[in-house]
Formats: sequence, C-alpha cells, structure tokens
Amino acid sequence: MPLKRHPRLAACLPTVLMMALVMALATPTAAETSPQVVYALFDTVTEKAESLAGRSHEAGTDALPEALRGLDYDTYRQIRFRPEAALWGDEGLFSVQLFHTGFLFESPVHLHTVEDGQVTSLDFDPARFRYDDAAADLSEQDLSGAGHAGFRLHFPLNHAGYHDEFAVFLGASYFRLVGRGQGYGLSARGLAIDTALPGGEEFPDFREFWLVRPAPNATRMTVLALLDSPSLSGAYRFDIVPGRDIQVEVTARLFARRDIERLGVAPLTSMFAFGDTTLRAEDDHRPAVHDSDGLMAHTGRGEWIWRPLTNPRSLRVSSLLDRDPAGFGLAQRARDFDRYLDLEARYDLRPSQWVEPLEPWGAGRVQLVEIPSPDETHDNIVAYWVGDAPLRAGENRELRYRTHTFGAEPAGLTPARVIRTRQGWGGVPGDPNPPTRSRRHFMVDFAGGELEGLASDQPVEAELSANRGEIYHLQARPLPDGHGWRASFRLDPEGQQSTDLRLQLSLRGVVISETWNHVWYPDEQR
Repeated sequence: MPLKRHPRLAACLPTVLMMALVMALATPTAAETSPQVVYALFDTVTEKAESLAGRSHEAGTDALPEALRGLDYDTYRQIRFRPEAALWGDEGLFSVQLFHTGFLFESPVHLHTVEDGQVTSLDFDPARFRYDDAAADLSEQDLSGAGHAGFRLHFPLNHAGYHDEFAVFLGASYFRLVGRGQGYGLSARGLAIDTALPGGEEFPDFREFWLVRPAPNATRMTVLALLDSPSLSGAYRFDIVPGRDIQVEVTARLFARRDIERLGVAPLTSMFAFGDTTLRAEDDHRPAVHDSDGLMAHTGRGEWIWRPLTNPRSLRVSSLLDRDPAGFGLAQRARDFDRYLDLEARYDLRPSQWVEPLEPWGAGRVQLVEIPSPDETHDNIVAYWVGDAPLRAGENRELRYRTHTFGAEPAGLTPARVIRTRQGWGGVPGDPNPPTRSRRHFMVDFAGGELEGLASDQPVEAELSANRGEIYHLQARPLPDGHGWRASFRLDPEGQQSTDLRLQLSLRGVVISETWNHVWYPDEQR
C-alpha cells in the first residue's frame, strides 16, 4: 500500500541531521525514549531510505582489517563476546550482545543506540571480545575499523536471574527468533527478491540499525533498520515482545530503484533434509531431519491449508493463490524426540513461525520454494507472500505484519490437522497382475478438532480433488488408538505430469479438517 508516515511529524522532518531532530524531541526521563521520538526517528530513517533509493546502489565499501580477511569457521567461532560487556546488562530486563566481523560476515553493519532520546554510534571495541585458541593471535593485531556483523537480544525468558538469547540479527536481512524452551531453527528475512528466478536471487542487506533502549521494567523493545539492495532501499521498524513465543510487529517502508519481478514479503527460510515425504532410503540412524515439516496457510476465505515439505530432486516452486490472507507460516509439527532421535540437534525443539498481515495485502499468492539439498547443512525451503501488484521503479510501498514463533500449532487452529503423510507403490503384494510402478498409494492421518473422541461408527468421509490423473479406492477409516482418522487413496498420474492434490475430511456434509495439499511429481521416483 502507499507509504504512510507519522501524521504529526512527517511534515517537519529534515532530510538529514537526524541527531538534531531526536535531541530536540527528547524527554528528560532517564534511560527511556518517548514514543514520539521513536516515530520521528523512524520517519528520519525513512527519509534516508528514500534518498538512498534515488541514487545508484553502492555495495558496502568498509574494508575489514587484513587480519580478519579469510577467517575460517573454526577460527571465527573462537571469537566470543564477553557477557559482562553486554549493553544495558547492569539494569533492566533487556541486554544486547554483539557479533564480530570475519568468516562469512565481511561487511560491517553500523549500529547506534538510542538512549534518553539521543542517538549514539556504537563503535567497535576489541575489549568486548575474547580471542581464544585458534583466534588468539587476533588479540595482538590492529583491528581498528573491524565493525560489527550484527547483534543478539537477551531477556530473562526461562529464569528470572538469567538473560536468555531470544533474537539474532546477523547476515544480509536475516533475523532468527527462539521462544521459551525452543532451540534455533528456521530464519526470517526482511525481504526476498527474485527467489528461484533464472537471473538469480538478490539478497538485500540491513546496513544500519538503531537499538532503542527500553525502560528498566519494559517488556517490549524497538529496533529500527535501514535496508539496501540493487533493486530497492527500505526502512524497517521491529517492535519485539519476548515470552513463551517471540512476537515481532514489523513495519517496512520500501522504495524501488528499478522494477522488481518477484518481491517476496515476510520470507521464512528453513531446512528439510528428509522425513515422511522422502521416497529415497537414507543412510542415517535418524528417521527424520528437518527444521520444518510443512507450510501452513490460513486463507482470506477462512480455509486452513497444510502442505508437507519435501527435499526434491529438482527445484520446485508452487503457489497458493489468495486474497487478503489471514496468515501463513512454516511449522515443525512433529514435536516428539522419538521422531528424530537426535540428541545434538534436537529437531523436536525447533520453533515454528507464523506471519499475520496487520493490513489487507490484496490479491497474490503464498509461494513455496523447495530446493534440492544433499544434507541438513543447507537451508533449502523458502516461503513468502507475493502480491499481484508489482513494485515499479520510483514507487514506494508500506507493509505491516506480525510474526511470531509457536510450537506445533498457532493459536486459534480449530480444524482437525494433518499429523502424518506417507506414500508408496500402489500395488498389492502377491497380485498376479500388478499395476505399474507409477501408481502411488497415499495415506494421510488427521487428528484433533472434531475428530477428538469421535466414535469409529461416525460417517466421516474423505473428499479429494486432483487436477489430473486417476484416483482409486478413496476412503476414510479411524486409527486404532482412537485419536484420529486416516484418509487413503491411490493415484495413477498422467505420464510425467505433476498432480495437484487437495484432501479434506467431512462429517455429514461439513468440512472438519484442514486441507491437505500436495503436489506429486512422478519424476521423483527413480
């Protein structure tokens, strides 16, 4: 939607001299910055983004000290921030720790603190870091101008006397959130530009951050950011609330330098190596390895959709068409340790994440990109919103949404949900006239919602649609544990053409489950 600014302050904003503006509006309250000052500062960052978009894009020019160039992973991980040097760690609920440049992070970001209404540049100080083991020689080097790669936020999330890390802003426009009792998994991004297009993806960078110091007893913190890339510049505001789940309200004000073919809004990036949908046998003691196992969507029409993730043989891009979506996200629905058997990675603790528009987004699509990956070290899943209205050179747009972590399900999910997707050859052992190997037998298990405690003699029916191919033996039966139902069917695809499948459960004509949506590609079989 067209850009909006704070109505009382936009008219009087200067293009530069941000410091003077903030100081002029500052209130005398110690260690607290008034909402009016934050509004004004965000409008000033917006002015800066708009001015930046009016010029040719320049890549980061800050050169790292010679000693930091080409650091390998083992050396970089021996550079550790000293917890006692954390910003604001001596008072208040929030504290901030910093990341050193080097290894993959060779473009420093510019950090500022906003305290008592005043903006102060946060300069690099090697005394805030320990240089251990392989990195010990760095403590003797001149690291002037090293800068910071990013930062992490801390809050007493699990215990009152300890500040837990709950958010990280590090690399390009990535940020990661972890709630109470969770471990890091998927990532969010500021934007995704031209993902999975032939010309290659463009990765915008957060170039500058303003960390607004909260009041000592505050439970919300604001971070402002300046984003830049060859195609656009933008101003971001993050209002962050830690808790059992981490909630972030995002406002993004974007200014296009050139036409953008595919603008991915509120992107989530994750990993799926193998799991229920994997056809190929894995030489691994673990039954599943993934940070997320499905894409969830709540459409503008009120339908809940579940699309299980895959690690495909070739790049797959699929879309869920919608208008004014209620939300979407990537979920780690399987939460039992036995599902993964991994004591180190603890995939059972990886968070899910939801995106909820705060204003109508109009017509468009939730797009899912699945990329072939040889193992779990590569993020190969991306999901984001793409609006039908393009962003052209010289145009601007404001986007507002809320994103938050959750466990197996976001709040408010009432239909029966998919708990398992399995498939295999659609023949019957011993059949003297077996079908071709291309016939598939799908089994989709549902639980919860109206199915909870439902007697096995109730007339639950499976409803299935397919855009091509032939369907056989569609049925719904109760699971033996009394806590769910299975829908099963067989599919004969049309040659090597993909089949888009949509499956629901109904009871006496009323849909009682989310929609299982899966695209079958026959070339996934060997």
